[in-house]
Amino acid sequence: MKKEQKTALVEELTQSFGRASIALVSEYRGMTAAESTEMRKRLRAVRGEMRVAKNTLVRRAIKGTAYEALDEKLGGQIGLILSYEDPVALAKTFTSFGPLGDKLKLRGAVLGGKPLSVEEIQALATLPPREVVLGQLLGLLNAPATQLVRLLNEPGSYLARVIDAIGTKNGAGEAPATPPSETPSSETPPTTDAAPAAPASEGPA
Repeated sequence: MKKEQKTALVEELTQSFGRASIALVSEYRGMTAAESTEMRKRLRAVRGEMRVAKNTLVRRAIKGTAYEALDEKLGGQIGLILSYEDPVALAKTFTSFGPLGDKLKLRGAVLGGKPLSVEEIQALATLPPREVVLGQLLGLLNAPATQLVRLLNEPGSYLARVIDAIGTKNGAGEAPATPPSETPSSETPPTTDAAPAAPASEGPA
């Protein structure tokens, strides 16, 4: 490969890493054409792809990027598996290639700048799909959201009582619909044992 071609490939790889949400490194050897075609097809279905390049060029492409930690996983004939969308979907798809065995043996990955071990990638593959996780998160946020708007317009002294009311609602099934009334500061509660008033003093006759 000529120098110009190597430079162009490094730039292309750098751009791919810049768009990727996760990158995996695996050994890549002995696959048949049919196996390779099927694997690439399934990766494309989850917005992923596999790139094969020399280790020296990959090292140049990842230098100074969030994927620089992949350097220690390089060596020999390797394949780069990149996702441009959902990391969980890619992890699920890759682990489904298990029957390929040593033909596509996973070495490690980087997600969000953090290196992942093989075990962590396998754990990632067990998570619910992105859409399910987002739906669950939205469900958790949706109910408190309307209450938060009201809280922002209430006095700070009322915040503790509302939080307590929300806790009561979650635990007992109901909560006060309106803030509890406070006794006005101008009123003094009656007392039963107040001392009698002293008689008024008399002036000179």
